[in-house]
Amino acid sequence: MFGIYLQLGFDHILDLNAYDHILFVMTLCAIYVLADWKKVLWLVTAFTVGHSLTLALSVFSLVSIPASLIEKLIPITIMVTALSNVFWKAEGNNRMRWLYIMAGFFGLIHGLGFSNYLKALLGGEEDLLLPLFAFNLGVEGGQILIVAMAMALNFVWTRWLGLKNYIWIRIISFLAFWVAFYLLKKKKKN
Repeated sequence: MFGIYLQLGFDHILDLNAYDHILFVMTLCAIYVLADWKKVLWLVTAFTVGHSLTLALSVFSLVSIPASLIEKLIPITIMVTALSNVFWKAEGNNRMRWLYIMAGFFGLIHGLGFSNYLKALLGGEEDLLLPLFAFNLGVEGGQILIVAMAMALNFVWTRWLGLKNYIWIRIISFLAFWVAFYLLKKKKKN
């Protein structure tokens, strides 16, 4: 049982049909280089905590927000993250503190985006806590894999190809912004 939900969480993050999640995580860590791996892990964990919290609240029917609203908010989180990568110039602990808060808050929104599906999966379970924990652990594992791939691409870009990191940040942020903008426009039409 534990392994099934662990795999479901992992697959949820890596599902190419749900690329908004991959896009958000890649955008979130785009400003970091390989030497920053500890900061990035904490940042992704802050996102997972928010994601896990709303999944739990939804699964236990303590919160319910219309899916149509969440589907509009998710692209906005990507756009805000992309813009902050390019325009937010603050450095040091103050920036990190705000990034952790932002990642956790945006995790709350992203968690609600998957909550209805997870509720349907867990519907027949007597004990919801262990499957929910396994699922969230799988989510964290999937996110760490995405971060590792993004950091490896950044390393190739900056070290092997000798290109500037700020160009990497702008390319990732620009692409993420426009994909999210497209998603948002698509959601508004529906």
